[in-house]
Amino acid sequence: MSTAEETTGGEVEPWEEVTPDAARRLLVAAVEAFAERGYHATTTRDIAGRAGMSPAALYIHYKTKEELLHRISRIGHDKALGILRTAARREGTAKERLADAVSSFVRWHAGRRTTARVVQYELDALGPDARAEIVALRRQVDAEVRRIIEDGVAAGEFEVLDVRGTTLAVLSLCIDVARWFNVDGPRTPEEVGALYADLVLRMVGAR
Repeated sequence: MSTAEETTGGEVEPWEEVTPDAARRLLVAAVEAFAERGYHATTTRDIAGRAGMSPAALYIHYKTKEELLHRISRIGHDKALGILRTAARREGTAKERLADAVSSFVRWHAGRRTTARVVQYELDALGPDARAEIVALRRQVDAEVRRIIEDGVAAGEFEVLDVRGTTLAVLSLCIDVARWFNVDGPRTPEEVGALYADLVLRMVGAR
């Protein structure tokens, strides 16, 4: 199983949206190549070779290398947004919802670290239209976290002077986990998620 499909718990990355199987294999190969070499240093020949296919076969499923990156980015951002939206809209106090949102978001960035690195750090390689679509999704991600913090401030649970700045700091902290997390390191994704949830609650002055 490839690194783009694995998590530390042995779960499979659910790329079920991508069909047929050949298109999925190419997408997984692209994730690995982009994460390892960067988008610009990766060629379509590199991707096809990792998928065990010819370069010509790639163009049957994806017109360009950018189309592959766009598909990866769209699926990844949809998943990340879904994680935060679920946590943000659950029952409970703002403190509980923020802790759940942060721990879940961090677990995804640790457990899906290969995919997350591509999703979060290759945005500028997209063309204007594709980039605008992903930026819109990022704004929704920001809005979900900001809304929880605003709820906490309004309820007297949090002490935050700059909600927008704090939201940016929280998301940056979570996303950066994809850069450094190591499956052979001392902490599991669950442990890192719990640690970051505690750090963020301290950041917002949770009572």
